[in-house]
Amino acid sequence: MNLNFRTPLVKALATLSILSASAVLAGCGSSDAATMPETPTTPTTVVLVHGAWADGSSWSKVTPLLQQRGLKVISVQLQRASLAEDAAIVRRAMEGVTGQVVLVGHSYGGAVVTEAGIDAKVATLVYVDAFTPGDNESITDILSPYPAADWQKTLLQDSKGYLSLPLDTYVKTFASDLPVADATLMSTYQGPIFYHVLDDKVTNAAWKTKPSFFVMGSNDMIIPPQFQQGEAARIKSTKVTSIPGASHISMVSHPTEVANVILDAVTSVHGL
Repeated sequence: MNLNFRTPLVKALATLSILSASAVLAGCGSSDAATMPETPTTPTTVVLVHGAWADGSSWSKVTPLLQQRGLKVISVQLQRASLAEDAAIVRRAMEGVTGQVVLVGHSYGGAVVTEAGIDAKVATLVYVDAFTPGDNESITDILSPYPAADWQKTLLQDSKGYLSLPLDTYVKTFASDLPVADATLMSTYQGPIFYHVLDDKVTNAAWKTKPSFFVMGSNDMIIPPQFQQGEAARIKSTKVTSIPGASHISMVSHPTEVANVILDAVTSVHGL
């Protein structure tokens, strides 16, 4: 009689112990999940740097797409009289920034952000249809192993040594995927570049120590896509994006695709 009583009692106590232990373990799991820290976001400003034969308005379609995501945006205006001066303009633009910077450069602006990007505020670089010289290299240096492109032969030089593109080259080569009327309008506010700027050398290439993203148009007739692919491989870009059919000004003709690459760069450094 006594044994028969103890057997169900022991089984009941054992079952109760198992249920209690399970509850404790379940509680521990829930507590850990609830207290898992989230990766904090960092206030981020995107600084956009235009190239030669364009100006800050070339980012006018990309800018609102970034602002809609809560990002601060600065679009600089370069002088294009020297690489050092243009890099200084970018650094001044970053002086008042609170938080980190994602620095974006188009075409010649790629050389500018390569020079200016060593600033401690810069978290990552984005190159758009761009040149990426290394230490003690100029744009002329990295192009010198290749024959001059047809567009280079059409450059117009004024009495002060500033270079501009003729209308025909601008419409058919520089902005080939824009409607003719839009490309023609854009050509009227192209910013000439002093010829010697193309020979100015980068002193300390930021891409050696900063991560980078690269986006290019598959139909870029100013900087061949194959050349840009080689640049991206050389600087070990985190992500390389080719936009089908896009010209040298992919940020004008395909702003959403370019903005998405910039947003990927922002996300990669936990920015907002």
